[in-house]
Amino acid sequence: MIKATPWDGAAFGMPTFELTEYSEAALAAAALTPGHYTVKVEPLANKALLDAHGFYYCDTLLATAGSAARLTALDTLPGLHVSKTVDAEASLAICHGAFSHGRFHRDFMLSPAHADLRYDNWLRQLLNAGSVYGLFREQELGGFIGVSGNSLVLHAIAPAMRGQGLAKYWWHAVIKELFAAGHETVTSSISASNVAVVNLYASLGFSFQHPQDIYHRIVP
Repeated sequence: MIKATPWDGAAFGMPTFELTEYSEAALAAAALTPGHYTVKVEPLANKALLDAHGFYYCDTLLATAGSAARLTALDTLPGLHVSKTVDAEASLAICHGAFSHGRFHRDFMLSPAHADLRYDNWLRQLLNAGSVYGLFREQELGGFIGVSGNSLVLHAIAPAMRGQGLAKYWWHAVIKELFAAGHETVTSSISASNVAVVNLYASLGFSFQHPQDIYHRIVP
């Protein structure tokens, strides 16, 4: 009913867990051990149990998926390219503080500095695994996309590069590489509050499915 998430605990300095089911038994079990708990529930599920057990709303996640057949056709934009040769410190500088839409930043019970560390640690793991694409304009790093299998799991654009219509070309290039590697679909999971990224995936022909409301609780 409950699984540990030690990668999150390393950032927040406390035990962290995720409930694998939404039930009275799982919610009651969470109260027995101090730590931070996450549970994902269907948006139309009755939330009375969550309220009764001290869980509070943090975010709604949308799953999104695209296929090669539905990928929007785009011409290459001169000067833009992607590469797995990426400077770790430069990408970490872009990562730090970039995830204000994330559920850990929206959790008012957690320190924003610890939430930043959580995403920084995740990027370091992806860099060490060689699973990060750098997004370049000429020789300047403009952002990154971390991948796991066929999924885009962590991505950010440098503030100076935002609002210029560049992201769709970078995303398109990485997605095409994943299709060329043999994946039939490419997936991601995004916060419903991050309208810019929702629109980005929609513009590339992705569809959205399986929304999940995210609730947290800290057991002292």
